[in-house]
Amino acid sequence: MTGFLIICATTAAFSMIAHRLSTTSLTPPMVFIALGVALALSGLVSEANSHRLLHPVAEITLVVLLFLDAAQIDLAALRKRHVWPLRMLLIGLPLAMVLGTLGGMIFLPAWPIVAVALLAAILSPTDAALGQAVVTNSNVPIRPRRALTVESGLNDGLALPVILFFTSLTGAETDVDGGVWLVFGLKQILLGPLVGIAVGAVGGWALLRAKALKSTSEIYEGVGALAMAGAAYLAAVQVGGNGFISAFVAGLVFGAIIKGACKFVYEFTESEGQLLAWASFLLLGAALVPEAIAHLNVTMLAVILFSLFVVRPLAIWLSLIGTDATFMTRIFFGWFGPRGLATALFALLIVEQIPEAYGDPILHTAINAVWISAVLHGITAAPAARWYGNKIRNMGDMAETRAIEHSAKPVITRDGEG
Repeated sequence: MTGFLIICATTAAFSMIAHRLSTTSLTPPMVFIALGVALALSGLVSEANSHRLLHPVAEITLVVLLFLDAAQIDLAALRKRHVWPLRMLLIGLPLAMVLGTLGGMIFLPAWPIVAVALLAAILSPTDAALGQAVVTNSNVPIRPRRALTVESGLNDGLALPVILFFTSLTGAETDVDGGVWLVFGLKQILLGPLVGIAVGAVGGWALLRAKALKSTSEIYEGVGALAMAGAAYLAAVQVGGNGFISAFVAGLVFGAIIKGACKFVYEFTESEGQLLAWASFLLLGAALVPEAIAHLNVTMLAVILFSLFVVRPLAIWLSLIGTDATFMTRIFFGWFGPRGLATALFALLIVEQIPEAYGDPILHTAINAVWISAVLHGITAAPAARWYGNKIRNMGDMAETRAIEHSAKPVITRDGEG
């Protein structure tokens, strides 16, 4: 009871200063992971109970926030300027897995390559919840924010088939049928978006129709939006598709149809959605972080830092070659790929399906990567967003000045004067 009282009191206190803190280096994930660790170490919160709650709470949080974040994206603008997120997803993500595997083979020479590849795949997806100070920062231009949101919304779903494939190989299933896994991966990637399109289209049309008939109100619209997110996820899982991709795509289509007609989509993300995310990080801190820290060693730390400082930045840099992304944009995108709830969930998903010699270290590495990422990306999010926004703005002003100077050539008169 005391533990829950502390949680409620801390949450209430934090909410009173959250807006002020949003411009600082102290982020909600940092605060609530630390609170969870403190409560677990003090014995005020049961680690076993936290562990049981973590998976469903984190999964619900991901589904809801993926749907609502996507619903706020301008899909028409994304169609015109889709190169950055597409490159990061189709080139950057696979490249991160390859680079992570190569680096892991150096740090973990005794591991089989399939186990190293599995770890690299788990550390590849990013989480916009940890980069909230960036994707919601008005200093950052809308196009980079939209690209990071789309990338983080889709990369966990695209990574899951690869993760499950290497899980099977790591589990020493020598009779793996490559054709079966190819079909599985295609179903995950194709059926998820198809279900999402259907749910988002039907949901958006139904909402607009209900508003036209005045048969609903803002209160009930919110309930309907949450139900659509859940329906998109569950329907995709039911037919063998990826539920996370489905929820994100459903949100994209739903938002494109309603065009801002549902205030709930914007308000929930800023209020109740934050509470869900805070609860997930609190449970993560209470259930898994203390044990993960106890197993943190030099090799594990090297793998994590290599993933954060080398793998992601290099993969994103290479994926954006040939685009109009500036030097600073590539650096900015490369750094802001925080590891979050998806990484933790995937590690929990596979830990019991592979030998303990690899399962526990992979889980501990993933959880340590999440809290280290929460600290590093949390500390740098607000100042880096301001720096990047100012640099881009100054570049725009310089470009505009050059264009004006170039177009304002003096007119030479007959007597030679301009």
